[in-house]
Amino acid sequence: MYRAHEPRLRSHDVHNQWVGGAILIGLGLMFLYQNFTGWVPGNWWALFILIPAVASLNQARLLYQQSGTLTPAMRGPLTGGLVLLLVALVFLFGLSWTLFWPAVLVVVGVGMLLIPAGQ
Repeated sequence: MYRAHEPRLRSHDVHNQWVGGAILIGLGLMFLYQNFTGWVPGNWWALFILIPAVASLNQARLLYQQSGTLTPAMRGPLTGGLVLLLVALVFLFGLSWTLFWPAVLVVVGVGMLLIPAGQ
């Protein structure tokens, strides 16, 4: 039963806990796998770039769920999350940055056109 003096968790607090927990579980599983097999991906540190990317994309998802449509408030988290995701994937898979840097410009440009500033 809810009592007035007890704080209630808001839905975004629950979502943030879920994302944080999922990230910690994923990192723990990766390190366990490394300990048991000895296999270490070349750029494993790039996984830490995924943490803010996932958090930012989750924020954009929550904003979309609240409004039911694309809003200007979503532009920053969506664009930033996609750029960080692209950077993390380039480093994780050892891709050539010289080939993929124009994709960052495309993602930022689509983010600017997706949601008009005056909306």
